[in-house]
Amino acid sequence: MRPVIQLRPHQQRALSMMDNHSKGIICAVTGAGKTLIGVFDTMKQFEQEQDQTVVVVAPRLMLANQLSHEYLEFITNASVFHCHSGDTIHKSSTNPSVIRNWVNNTSGHKLIFTTYHSLHRLIEADIEIDTAHLDEAHNSVQKNFFPFVEKLSERSKRFYSYTATPKYSSQFNKPGMNWGHVYGQMIVNISAPEMVSGGFIVPPQICAQQISSDRDKEFAAERDCMTLLDTILNEDNMQKVLVAAPNTKVLIRMLAETEFMTEVQSHGYDVLWITSKYGAFVNNQKVTREEFFNTLKFYGSDPSKKFILLHYSILSEGIDCPGLTSCILMRNLDYIAMAQTIGRVIRLHPDDSRNLSEGSLIPGKTEDYVKSYGFIHVPVYSNTGIATARRLQSVADTIFVQGQPVISTIQK
Repeated sequence: MRPVIQLRPHQQRALSMMDNHSKGIICAVTGAGKTLIGVFDTMKQFEQEQDQTVVVVAPRLMLANQLSHEYLEFITNASVFHCHSGDTIHKSSTNPSVIRNWVNNTSGHKLIFTTYHSLHRLIEADIEIDTAHLDEAHNSVQKNFFPFVEKLSERSKRFYSYTATPKYSSQFNKPGMNWGHVYGQMIVNISAPEMVSGGFIVPPQICAQQISSDRDKEFAAERDCMTLLDTILNEDNMQKVLVAAPNTKVLIRMLAETEFMTEVQSHGYDVLWITSKYGAFVNNQKVTREEFFNTLKFYGSDPSKKFILLHYSILSEGIDCPGLTSCILMRNLDYIAMAQTIGRVIRLHPDDSRNLSEGSLIPGKTEDYVKSYGFIHVPVYSNTGIATARRLQSVADTIFVQGQPVISTIQK
């Protein structure tokens, strides 16, 4: 049985704007339910008698598969195809002729999932596209992706770009999402203050952790082990912790050569870690990415589970990491990655979500919530970390105080 969608007011507002604009940017803070906006719009398109072809574009294979799963929770009246090199249970290929033959020989509504890396194959298939949804669309301006994004915009009757962090350009020869002929205009901005006051997310709290010593690169793994243990074992709200590692080498050395894993496990934590180079692990066991994210979802929804989730540059965008209570930022990030990282820890606690829906909590009165804030800890050493903490606070103020998206602008 298909789940019943209860649209929030800001989602309904976005859909109304999409009815009035065939092209546009949906800017929405993480946690606003951007995916559900795309899902509901697609459901509306598939109510038409004339066959519709809808394309959904994601920056990573795992996100393409996640989006496929989320769309198909609600959509049951369409044939599905994946255009990327990853594993999927659905029909898939990156061969343009195979794609074209599938589209031409499949009756009824069609739903195609692809990645920015494989989008050129879909363009080469030269198929008719009714609607395109670009997830994490700030990725689309990369020079190796943009020519095919531009062609997708030209060929699609309807074209929508979703992001919490638009990327603009001040250079005539370098694309940005302010290029209206491709992206249209920003048709809706779903702001963080609106989402907090509505009881849909919580604000972040930045915690700069002063450490009265230098961070020596030669002993980075040992130093990071000490810093993480001190933070995880002594700070509050550390039940489900995301750690943004400084790099893959330090992450691996810390797990293999220090007592970090043994120590946190002795305090009841499971350890999950993932990198693009080495893959996914649950404690000391290597698992498939599907098993990894299924485990993460299960742990995230279990209030009794404590876990530490370590990654290097792989979980910041779009990937669902439910239940996180805190994040420890062990490296500097650009503005977009910082905003995306904040978004990972501002989701509601399940008890708060339930109590808000039942009316026993006042929306926006976060001091009464089980989870009042999403905590982000930044180690500040004598020789590094100060700029990271300041930049993170600036990003948080822009999003949650001023109510504006963090816009990255290409200057040169």
